[in-house]
Amino acid sequence: MRKLTIFAMMSLSVLVLLSMTPSHKFTIFMIGDSTMANKDTTNGKKERGWGMVLNNYFTDEVKIDNHALNGRSSKSFIDEGRWQAVLDKIQPGDYVFIQFGHNDEKPKPDRHTDPGTTFDANLEKFVNETREKGGIPVLFNSVVRRIFSQSKTAVTDDDLRTNSSAGLTEGDTLVDTHGAYLLSPRNVAAKLNVPFVDANKITHDLEQGLGPEKSKKLHMWFLPGEEPSVPEGRQDNTHYNVYGANVVAQLLSEEIARQVPELAPYVVKKKVCCGRCKK
Repeated sequence: MRKLTIFAMMSLSVLVLLSMTPSHKFTIFMIGDSTMANKDTTNGKKERGWGMVLNNYFTDEVKIDNHALNGRSSKSFIDEGRWQAVLDKIQPGDYVFIQFGHNDEKPKPDRHTDPGTTFDANLEKFVNETREKGGIPVLFNSVVRRIFSQSKTAVTDDDLRTNSSAGLTEGDTLVDTHGAYLLSPRNVAAKLNVPFVDANKITHDLEQGLGPEKSKKLHMWFLPGEEPSVPEGRQDNTHYNVYGANVVAQLLSEEIARQVPELAPYVVKKKVCCGRCKK
């Protein structure tokens, strides 16, 4: 009887230890802006950042810890202490996905950086300090805004939400709104030998392929009365809905597997039809 009691206690101890052992092998930390961020889902709200749903496309061996936040630039993310909070948590073998640009473009002094100088310097800081902790940085450039025009002229004002507010005549050509801010992540990646994911090209090809009307289905674009959570409607060319975030996350996860082969075994291969595939 005494032996059985001891065995039972030992078994219980093993179970307790196993329950305390993390089920994941490593963590992917995410830093960036609203296009990547976690969103409020109360009362059926539909807005999602692509980073919020990325866990759907990785196995349970990977923990996704998303620190991206609305309105943040590389500068404000550092100045507010949010980067330090992430840095303190990084363990050897963890990854850091870095995607800024949308808010670095803004003229506001608490957010603005310049491509080629201050923007690049902040990206280099993220990369170097991640590596000092034994982590692996991965750089992304910005996803596109859904701005279709008859002109190919670039638009740089981040306040663009609708084509009419930009003074543009809607057409069939997706207009670039990021300019040189797209180059900084690519250049820093080349300079420091960091994996680079061209999120802008991937989302450009997606939205251009869908065209002006079908691409609205990716975004928080609803007519009045169409969506209960936004009864007055919303025309948002920047932020994704549930469907759009999943389409983008699925496409980016596939590219992550290509650019970071070590992560490929952890990427879940499943499709979210974006409207271009044949059913």
